[in-house]
Amino acid sequence: MPKEKARAKPDALSLESEASLLAKVTQVAELYGWKLYHTWRSNHSEAGFPDLVLAKDGRLIFAELKRDDKGPDLNQQEWLSELGQVSAVEVYLWRPRDWDAIERTLRSRDG
Repeated sequence: MPKEKARAKPDALSLESEASLLAKVTQVAELYGWKLYHTWRSNHSEAGFPDLVLAKDGRLIFAELKRDDKGPDLNQQEWLSELGQVSAVEVYLWRPRDWDAIERTLRSRDG
C-alpha cells in the first residue's frame, strides 16, 4: 500500500488542481535532479497507472497525484497496492496538503 506521510492540518479544504500539483512537483523534482516521467495522454495506456515515475541515485518512486477532496479510483488503488509490495520501490499518494512531505521526500537521499 502507498505510504501516506503525516499531513499538516489544512486551514481550509484545498482545491488545488492535480495539474497545479503536477507542475509544482515537476519543478521541485527537476531542482533536485530527479529523472521524471509523466504520461501526458493516457487514453491508450493501462488504466490506473500512477501519474509520475521518478528516479535518482538508485531510488525509484511511483506517485499518484490527487486533489485534497478526491481519492484514487479502483484501478489506481490496485496499481498503488501492487507497486507498494515491491521492496525496492517507493509508492506515494500525494495531495496538495502533503506538500511539506513531498518536498522532504524529493530533497532527501534515502526516502
